[in-house]
Amino acid sequence: MANKKILSVNGLNISAFKSNHEHKIINNISYDIFENEIVAIVGESGSGKSVSSLAIMGLLPKHVLKITSGSIHFKEKSLTDTSEKDFQKIRGNQIAMIFQEPMSSLNPSMRCGNQAEEILKQHTTLSASEIKNEILELFEKVKLPNPKRIYKSYPHEISGGQKQRVMIAMAIACKPKILIADEPTTALDVTVQKDILLLLKEIQKETKMSVLFISHDLSLVSELADRVIVMYKGEIVEQGDTISIFNQPTHNYTKALINARPSADYRLKKLPTISDFMSGEINEDIISKEDRRANHKKLYAQEPLLEIIDVEKVYLSKKGLFSKEIAFKAVDGVSFKVFPGETIGLVGESGCGKSTLGNAILQLDKATSGIIKYKGQDITNLSKTELRALRKDIQIIFQDPFASLNPRMTVGNAIMEPMKVHNIGNAFEDRKERVLDILKKVGLETSSFYKYPHEFSGGQRQRVGIARTIALQPQLIVCDESVSALDISVQAQVLNLLNDLKSLFGFTYIFISHDLAVVKYMADQLLVMNKGKIEEIGDADKIYNSPEKKYTKKLIHAIPKGL
Repeated sequence: MANKKILSVNGLNISAFKSNHEHKIINNISYDIFENEIVAIVGESGSGKSVSSLAIMGLLPKHVLKITSGSIHFKEKSLTDTSEKDFQKIRGNQIAMIFQEPMSSLNPSMRCGNQAEEILKQHTTLSASEIKNEILELFEKVKLPNPKRIYKSYPHEISGGQKQRVMIAMAIACKPKILIADEPTTALDVTVQKDILLLLKEIQKETKMSVLFISHDLSLVSELADRVIVMYKGEIVEQGDTISIFNQPTHNYTKALINARPSADYRLKKLPTISDFMSGEINEDIISKEDRRANHKKLYAQEPLLEIIDVEKVYLSKKGLFSKEIAFKAVDGVSFKVFPGETIGLVGESGCGKSTLGNAILQLDKATSGIIKYKGQDITNLSKTELRALRKDIQIIFQDPFASLNPRMTVGNAIMEPMKVHNIGNAFEDRKERVLDILKKVGLETSSFYKYPHEFSGGQRQRVGIARTIALQPQLIVCDESVSALDISVQAQVLNLLNDLKSLFGFTYIFISHDLAVVKYMADQLLVMNKGKIEEIGDADKIYNSPEKKYTKKLIHAIPKGL
């Protein structure tokens, strides 16, 4: 590793200003980045990782956030004293950034090629044809399939992983000295995530640039970084080389981040959370193989609650106005059973058909053919009244609770509304009492009843979504990617909550996710989907430990394992 310092952050303090009130959010942080190395900053949402990286780019929102003291030096140049005009020459040229959400970072009304060209027009003197050739070469370099097609495509016409590759191509276009990657793989499938990490590693090796990689996932970081900086509540609590941080963490917060992710080797009754580690109260009780076997014997001696028999979902699409319709099978001949009190895990990459299957079970998007039996009755052709009654029994917890909650409705009213529709509770006061009790059960303050969705964090909003689901006393709950957008430690809290509620109310879960480690921890049976079909089905531990199919092996191999 070259020991020439390229970036130096010294005693940096950043404050937020609101109504003449100053609130410190970054507290006296210092670190260096050397040439040709990958440094990772890890921590949960709100720990200050992204804010400190925006300060390096000179992108702190004016009149809201301000550097109050400390310095940032790039090579010998002070970035804290740099004018906006000078910053424009550095930004994108010498220091570049890949953002977390490529869909909101790319202009939806511009073709990908034209967007990528803008950065070269800004920072180089190349001709139009040279710029186009350069972009096509970059698209090839970031392993985009058919670069010419993607050059002409709009962002909505390409996949999430491809959009992220376009963003990487744009970021490395001017051969920057430092690349800041802010959670660049968070919303991606585990296999696409692995591809993007390998790509970043390859590009870094080839260009010798330095990378500042920001993430909340320590296992992920272990596969990429040379050094790790751990941030907690705006402060750096630990930093060092990756192997030392992983094998001998000194701070409880670092230990918590390493252990909050479900282990592949054993199944804890309760996942440890950050607060457990910070208070030193860790429950290490394990669910033994015997316990699991005995539980499964009871589970599978029952009549199934749900039966899916040869279900298909076909979509018709047209390539052009006068062209023939093309049939696309999103779900292709799927059959399985779900038993009362079971958690069945449904995994696969984006586009494999798992959410489409979930919607067919919920009768939100009816299956084209096949039978779906709930408690022995075929529910594919119910009347409106029968369907309304079924809605109470089969519920869903969405991936994005913010999008599924009405921003103008208090949380209390949002939970009570479906209760009213399904005649649960006698009157307002009775329903309110029930809701206050449910809020306590999902770990929220009773004062949450009067608050609006925007007043909660992501993890708290997910609890609100869960509260609204369980208020209807359903029997079957479809959890559709319901923890994928959460920090690892918040994810642990929500998974524990779902398991506690299952014990308390006897729920049955269909747990849909692209994160195999999480599904393996939650599930009794595992159902692996690929291109609309079931690739493999069986006991979660058995499939995880000895997968039979090549596709399942690929999914398991792609999971970040940590050191």
